[in-house]
Amino acid sequence: MILDHAAHPRHYGTLKDSKEQLELHNPTCGDILKLEVILKDNWIDEIAFSGSGCTISQASASIMTVEVLHKTPVQVEKMVTAFSELVTGEKTTGVQELLGDAMIFEGIAQFPARIKCATLAWKAIYQILQKAGRLE
Repeated sequence: MILDHAAHPRHYGTLKDSKEQLELHNPTCGDILKLEVILKDNWIDEIAFSGSGCTISQASASIMTVEVLHKTPVQVEKMVTAFSELVTGEKTTGVQELLGDAMIFEGIAQFPARIKCATLAWKAIYQILQKAGRLE
């Protein structure tokens, strides 16, 4: 699944009318991620990412866009927290339903150098929602 998402990323590209954008860099391995979001009412209406990076960062960004689309900021905040706990090995049970296919990154905890790669897109969506005033 990771290789498929990296080779054929979902929601890769740009959004014509996005007001919410953020670019993050991972200096550890050179990942660059630009995330664009269109918020409608109280949910993520459209999402896209672009940039370059390792297989883990690209696959994680692709899976994240699939999982957070049409979710509310509160739901996304819970997902970001759960994903962070998952990839650091803090909590791996009870989050399957919340994270969906992002559970594939459960084993990243065994490779500490890759945690930043896996969490880059998730940090980006959280920061976008925070800047947009959608998180308390």
